[in-house]
Amino acid sequence: MKTFKNLFGKIISFENLLTATYKAAAGKREKNYVMSFFLNLEKNLYRLQDDLASGSYRTGAYRTFQIYEPKARMISAAPFRDRVVHHALMNIIAPLLERSFIFDSYANRIGKGTHKSISRYREFLKMNEFVLKCDIKRYFPSIDHCILKTLIRKRIACKETLLLIDTIIDGSNSQEKVCDYFPGDTLFTHSERRKGLPLGNLTSQLFANYYLNPLDHFIKETLTCKGYLRYVDDFALFSDSKKQLWEWKREISLFLESFRLKLHPTACHIFPSEQGGRFLGQLVYCTHQRLASDNVRKFKKKLRRWKKHPPQNLQQRLASWLGHAGQADTYLLLKSLGLDHNKQFTAS
Repeated sequence: MKTFKNLFGKIISFENLLTATYKAAAGKREKNYVMSFFLNLEKNLYRLQDDLASGSYRTGAYRTFQIYEPKARMISAAPFRDRVVHHALMNIIAPLLERSFIFDSYANRIGKGTHKSISRYREFLKMNEFVLKCDIKRYFPSIDHCILKTLIRKRIACKETLLLIDTIIDGSNSQEKVCDYFPGDTLFTHSERRKGLPLGNLTSQLFANYYLNPLDHFIKETLTCKGYLRYVDDFALFSDSKKQLWEWKREISLFLESFRLKLHPTACHIFPSEQGGRFLGQLVYCTHQRLASDNVRKFKKKLRRWKKHPPQNLQQRLASWLGHAGQADTYLLLKSLGLDHNKQFTAS
């Protein structure tokens, strides 16, 4: 497996840091902390460059808040200066790590995403009689720091870059406690090993995707499953044999133990393809797809609130939801809600 060296100079170059700053500021230019950074942009970037070059860079404190849709999760917001570093790092290493990804890994990749993933899911539904749909139990809080660093070192061999990556991983704030045990563990193993990546970090998105890359190759190359796709920790296997899927599920569960992960105990199902099922927030069938009813109910509640008290970023929020809804058969739904595809209200 090819490893990559001499990356750090590219990461901390002024040009890359400047590009990273504009990426980190996208959609947030009116925030006070962004305007403050831009007020002395050149000075701030040179100071950041010096800290990175000298090895004295340290991550700042996270700001945390809860979201409750589609489920309760803690979101962690890093200081803007750290977000610049995250983008600078990802600009250089993301394309290198991506080279090892399989075709049917869809999360946080240019030209992929939920729309392509759902379309591929429907293709596999049409070609196979049964589906094994899985996700990982409390995935982000369970990601083991030591294992993640080891995986990254199989691709990145630049000492300074690895030190920066370690600094970001080690700087993760405390996440939800996960107390699972694995073969060989002692009573205190789960508390001795650091784990969990902050939801909200750009780096966490790539690292979480890369952490399950060995699973992708195991399923495709060792299990020789032809119908398989993954979006972060949601993944599905397709086959004409239900017995084969049950056997694959057992082998996947054993494989994941090496990464200190467990399949979700209630969210892994085998069902006929013609039945269809929920995938990435939509109900996906061989012939069509539609939004899950709970998704629609929650959005209707938001829409009533927004009509009374429009938020400053109303159009951005509408665009985000409509981008998701537009993938399904929702013409009549959008019309009933007084929305069109230009993301504007058409009714009061």
